[in-house]
Amino acid sequence: MSQAPIFPPGSGSDHPTGRGIGVAVLDTGCFPHEDYQERIAAFFDMVRRRRLPYDDNGHGTHVCGIIAGDGSASKGRFCGIAPGCHLIPVKVLDKRGGGYVSDVLAGLHLILQQRDRFNIRIVNVSVGSFSGRNMSETSALVRGVEEIWDAGLVVVVAAGNMGPKRGTITTPGISRKVITVGCSDDDQVVNVMGSRMSDYSGRGPTRSCVCKPDIVAPGAAITSCSNQSGCYTIKSGTSMATPYVSGAIALLLEQNPEMSNRDVKLLLRERAVDLGLPRNQQGWGLLDIPSLLK
Repeated sequence: MSQAPIFPPGSGSDHPTGRGIGVAVLDTGCFPHEDYQERIAAFFDMVRRRRLPYDDNGHGTHVCGIIAGDGSASKGRFCGIAPGCHLIPVKVLDKRGGGYVSDVLAGLHLILQQRDRFNIRIVNVSVGSFSGRNMSETSALVRGVEEIWDAGLVVVVAAGNMGPKRGTITTPGISRKVITVGCSDDDQVVNVMGSRMSDYSGRGPTRSCVCKPDIVAPGAAITSCSNQSGCYTIKSGTSMATPYVSGAIALLLEQNPEMSNRDVKLLLRERAVDLGLPRNQQGWGLLDIPSLLK
C-alpha cells in the first residue's frame, strides 16, 4: 500500500497541501530524501549532536515521508499526506531505534523553544515505552507531551504495537490529552520491526481507565521514503498510522489556521468513521480525510 495526498501537488490553489504548517517529528532522525529535502526547515540531534540531517535507522525518514513526501523520486507514485508542509525532525532515538527518556524530554523542550521560529503546529511522536514503571499518567514522558499540548500544539502519538490484549497502549500514548493513533488494518499479517505479527495495535483502556486509542488510520505495509537517496521502503505499525493523522491535521490547519488543538481533536472525533469495532480498539473510528476537510 502506498500513501497518496488527497489533493496531488499542483492540482490547484483551493486544495490544501499543508503549506506553511510546521510538523516536528521526534524519531530516529531524517535523511534528506528528494521527496522533502528542501522542506526540512531545521534538524536537531539530541543523540549525537550533529548539525546536518541524517537517519542511521530509517524509521524517522519513513515517518517523515508519510507526512510530507511529494513523490519527486517516484514520479508521483509514492506521496505523503501533506506534501506542502515543512518538517522539523528531532532525533531522539539511536540507530537501533532505542533511546533515553531524557533525550525525548530535551527534544520536546526544544520544540517549545523553536515553535514560533518554524511555525510548529503539530508534533508527531512515533515513540513509546511499555515498561511497567512508565505506565503512569504522572510519568516524565506523559508530563512532557502534555506540556507541549498545554502550550497549544497538536500532539499526535502512536498507540504502540503491543496488542491485542487490553491495557497495551504504550507511553506517552496513555495521556488523556494527546491524540493517540492505532492501526485500522492490523488484522493483516505484516512485518513489524523484524517480526511477523497481526492484531498488534495497542488497545485500551489505560491504567487510569481512559479509553484509547482516540482514532485509527492505515498502518499496514506502507510505502514511504527510505534513508537512501531516491529509494523507498515498506514498514508497518502504529508508527506509520500516526503520521497519516499528523499529515491530515496539517491539511486541516492550512485551511483553518485559527483552530486550536482542542478544536482539531473534537473535529477528528466528529468526522471519524465508525468501523463497528470495540471502542478500545478503534477509538472514535477511522480517520476520514475528505470528511475532515469538507
